[in-house]
Amino acid sequence: QVQLVESGGGLVQPGGSLRLSCTASGFTLDYYAIGWFRQAPGKEREGVSCISSSDSDGSIYYADSVKGRFTIARDNAKKTVYLEMNSLKPEDTAVYYCAGRAAFYRLCTLSNRVYHYWGQGTQVTVSS
Repeated sequence: QVQLVESGGGLVQPGGSLRLSCTASGFTLDYYAIGWFRQAPGKEREGVSCISSSDSDGSIYYADSVKGRFTIARDNAKKTVYLEMNSLKPEDTAVYYCAGRAAFYRLCTLSNRVYHYWGQGTQVTVSS
């Protein structure tokens, strides 16, 4: 059974940092493109960052709003994709989700419509 579980969310002050983890089970993470998405109250879900599979070009993308502040990385041995978030702002407050594309599609994209597997989400709140 394919499963993705997010962890690492919480309350942080503006300017602070958090590291989110997305741990996979039921499949070999190496061959999957993984994306991080977020959804704030009253807003649509938006793509934050994504990383293509290890057996593809390994391309990485970031939304303009997080470039230079967020870093995505995968540790296939630990079956985990991380999202390191620095210089957090109140507008980063949202539920963060990780998602995996179907195995046939090795390249990632920031469009949430093409992801097949989703985690349950983890809350990130940036507030003083």
